[in-house]
Amino acid sequence: MRIKQAVEKVPGGMMTVPLLLGACLHTFAPGTGNFFGSFTNGMITGTLPILSVWFFCMGASISLKAAPIVLHKSGVLVVVKVCTAAAVAILLGRFFPEGAIQNGFFAGLSVLAIMASMNDTNGGLYMALMQQFGTKEEASAFCLMSLESGPFMTMCTLGLAGFATFPWQTLVGALLPFIIGFVLGNLDHELRAFFSQATTVMVPFFAFALGNGLDFHIIFATGLLGILLGLSVMVITGITLVLADIFLAKGNGTAGVAACSTAGAAVAVPAIIANISPKFAPIVPSATALIATSVVVTALLTPFVTAWWARRFGMHSPRYKAMIVAAPTTGVE
Repeated sequence: MRIKQAVEKVPGGMMTVPLLLGACLHTFAPGTGNFFGSFTNGMITGTLPILSVWFFCMGASISLKAAPIVLHKSGVLVVVKVCTAAAVAILLGRFFPEGAIQNGFFAGLSVLAIMASMNDTNGGLYMALMQQFGTKEEASAFCLMSLESGPFMTMCTLGLAGFATFPWQTLVGALLPFIIGFVLGNLDHELRAFFSQATTVMVPFFAFALGNGLDFHIIFATGLLGILLGLSVMVITGITLVLADIFLAKGNGTAGVAACSTAGAAVAVPAIIANISPKFAPIVPSATALIATSVVVTALLTPFVTAWWARRFGMHSPRYKAMIVAAPTTGVE
């Protein structure tokens, strides 16, 4: 049986399928973890320790020896996307209630859900698209996008918006596993290769544990709103990223379009932040469901929008080829 191939045919399958399986278990057999206890309960409820290990391994996978052009390209995309999310958080902070909206079509929507959706880029999807529609250097910009993974950036933007305050120890603690992994991975390339293998392996495990905090009623209730959230992420971050790619990174905008998605890891952010700041605990289920929908929506649409943009403005577009033909030559072979 080719189970892995079937799962990977689903957008963000290694994240969304285990998440839904966990939600099934929680909805129809909510006491399973307590009933079996021991390691079974640890796998069902162990979101935080599993994510801590994953975050450490993610840091170890990033090489400091990237070429300057790669650091420039990835740095522009990462900084602009995080700054866009921060600007949206500050704006929404003036109008949103503390916690989540309680009534109407937007019930369940919160700044936490919006920030987590906007902060994290689906790095694997970005790299695959750039390998097809961009340059090798643009594809390599994936290396710094891992900095967006985890709760640290969302904690910072929530603080800027005035929705939460986190002690410096908490902020450092959220980033420390990543930093330790980053240092070890750059001190020893064999350690980097060793720990990097776990970055994909751990995803289904923390997704399953996250799913066990969800109820299908919440997933269905937030489905349409989650679709709208995913579209908003693409439009808002897509515009700023395209402009940044063209004017700051000197690209053609294709990399900016390819980076306007929501990473699967963003689904874990509300649970982590609620563990640090319990006042967010009541909105974790709705925020998680909204972000999971945004992950699927952006994973489905980003490739089509990127392909369209690349055909019109990218390396293989008639406009780009005409510029190459018209460019003066030096006469040196």
